[in-house]
Amino acid sequence: MKALVTGGCGFIGSHLVRGLLADGWQVTNLDKLTYASNPANLGPDASHPALTMVQGDICDATLVRELSEGVDVVFNFAAETHVDRSLLDPGVFVRTDVEGVVSLLEAVRDRPGVALVHMSTDEVFGSLQAPTEATEDFPFAPSSPYSASKAAAELMVRAYSETYAMPVTVIRCCNVYGPNQHLEKFIPLFTTRALAGEAMPLYGDGLQEREWLFVEDLVAAVRVVIRQLPAAPGVQAVHVGSGERVANIHVARQICNLTERPLDLVRPVTDRPGHDRRYALDSSRLRTMGWSPRIRFEDGLAATVRWYAENAETWSVAAGEDFGGYFARQYGDRLA
Repeated sequence: MKALVTGGCGFIGSHLVRGLLADGWQVTNLDKLTYASNPANLGPDASHPALTMVQGDICDATLVRELSEGVDVVFNFAAETHVDRSLLDPGVFVRTDVEGVVSLLEAVRDRPGVALVHMSTDEVFGSLQAPTEATEDFPFAPSSPYSASKAAAELMVRAYSETYAMPVTVIRCCNVYGPNQHLEKFIPLFTTRALAGEAMPLYGDGLQEREWLFVEDLVAAVRVVIRQLPAAPGVQAVHVGSGERVANIHVARQICNLTERPLDLVRPVTDRPGHDRRYALDSSRLRTMGWSPRIRFEDGLAATVRWYAENAETWSVAAGEDFGGYFARQYGDRLA
């Protein structure tokens, strides 16, 4: 089998590429190599004989059309994903997350035998009151530029599916974590700052609840989904959630305990605008397809914290030169 993976040097994309190579796929990895991408995320597989690396933009329609020729599946894992950055520069998110998806849809529309698997997020549904869980047909209610860009991308997917009779699979996932995640995200940010004995900026009261999934469990879910890709036109949406929902403040405290740092490093700061309180997915459809998460959050968090503790050189290089400036811009006044 042959795959085109977009964003395959990013956090989730690199784990997917490694999983596909392990399963015997031939993979072309198209990545723009933005601040959040790092070929080192692929580890030894960066030189795998079945992997072709291409630096490029998914908005380059000519390039995407060329790379999609002869593949069986296009996996779209290229995206701007950080909510905080979307508040600072929404236009970047619209370009990559919406225009880029249209570029992919156009390429796949020209090749009816090519399947498209598009990665989305639980954030398209906005904040949900307990005990509500979003099913695959739950209405969208995005509340940040990031989540709005992902919802808009899904609407384009649906429009193309209806207009051009295309089968498309959409995977909506909860918060994914694990080794190699960029430092801007919650668990890596708090872990690396705790290891350094620095303040951990916790938004508001810290009671925002997130559903957490270890990255290898997501890769396992993708394996299940691609064994049952639809042939008939339409959008097959599949939710990938662990069911383990934890308030941010409790995650922060667990990180302090795991790094043996004092709890007073957790510093409440002014909340960000439009901060959703709770996400929750109903993942029963995927469970009927034969998948269930294998890594409990407690174990996955411990493994992730241990990875950051043991790989400081790796993640400090991957953070890039602009991370310090970004952190000062995002948190400087709040921490002061």
